[in-house]
Amino acid sequence: MKLIEDGAPIRVQLPFGEPAWLVTRYEDARFVLTDRRFSRNEATRRDEPRMTPRPVPESILTMDAPDHTRLRTLVSKAFTPRRIEGKRAWIGELAAGLVEDMKAAGPTAELVGSYALAIPVTVICELLGVPAEDRAQLRAWCDAALSTNELTDEECVQSFMDLQKYFEDLIAQRRETPRDDLTSALIEARDAHDRLDEQELIGLCIATLIGGFETTASEISNFVHVLQQRRELWTRLCENPDSIQVAVEELLRFVPFAANGISPRYALEDLTVGETLVRAGEPVVVDTSIVNRDESVFENGHEVVLDRADNRHMVFGHGAHHCLGAHLARVELQEALKALVIGMPGLRLNGEITWKSDMIIRAPKTLPVTW
Repeated sequence: MKLIEDGAPIRVQLPFGEPAWLVTRYEDARFVLTDRRFSRNEATRRDEPRMTPRPVPESILTMDAPDHTRLRTLVSKAFTPRRIEGKRAWIGELAAGLVEDMKAAGPTAELVGSYALAIPVTVICELLGVPAEDRAQLRAWCDAALSTNELTDEECVQSFMDLQKYFEDLIAQRRETPRDDLTSALIEARDAHDRLDEQELIGLCIATLIGGFETTASEISNFVHVLQQRRELWTRLCENPDSIQVAVEELLRFVPFAANGISPRYALEDLTVGETLVRAGEPVVVDTSIVNRDESVFENGHEVVLDRADNRHMVFGHGAHHCLGAHLARVELQEALKALVIGMPGLRLNGEITWKSDMIIRAPKTLPVTW
């Protein structure tokens, strides 16, 4: 609590990498995430502070402008609000169908495997053009990419190489037979317009896959857990499903999601963050889980206020690296929660929950439920 009350950046040592400044105030976070004098790309040349023993591979997530802007522009066309809203009905039908499947097989289920994972995996693989029969293997490779220490370095490297090889093969197939999917669109940008190189093409596919399903799947199960711990909130949503869009924003703000140490920024010159001098070359880590509870911005920030009107949370980041798939994630979360409160109003926890312990993502590994 003292850290939150004081608010000034402090020096921290994460499990791996060099020491860093930790930022927990909302305004300080906005400054670090938007000012171009802080660099993401510098991390590729340094021993960046991190939660995993392995450095993050170079990708769009480790780029600065202008390369980051160039690649982001290419991918953003697949994630415009208009295109995503065009898929809302299909996502809603997918979620409702999964609820009916659970009810038919009931009266109990394991929600992560039966529901939370199934929705985003299906959606992102459809967008990329990944065949249904390959999705389980892709999930295993993505789990390895997000692992903190469960796998050996050799196993993680091999998983990433396998993932690269998969997309090399998929790209070769789409070159022969293009389809109406994101992979084919990126190939056209590479081959016809020379707007990215081959490694960037593969990296974009991998980043889209990893960012497109594990995060959303984890939040679906996180949301259900939080609401079931506060049963009156679950009841309110069941009685008023039209309030789900606002409720999802509050749950995004409230739920701690990823481990600290993701995407540190390096100061390119001496800069003052709040009242603290950050020297050139020093890394800064933004803790969005605390930033999103800053009482100067969010009244009663440590409570779930489902009808919170002004919700400027940073769960999707801020500035140039604001999550490209934010609108897709919102639609999936809204439709997933809507299908549950309408189709399973009597949903409740049913047994011991296990949690992911060797990943940078915080979420239930298993979530047993009944209704």
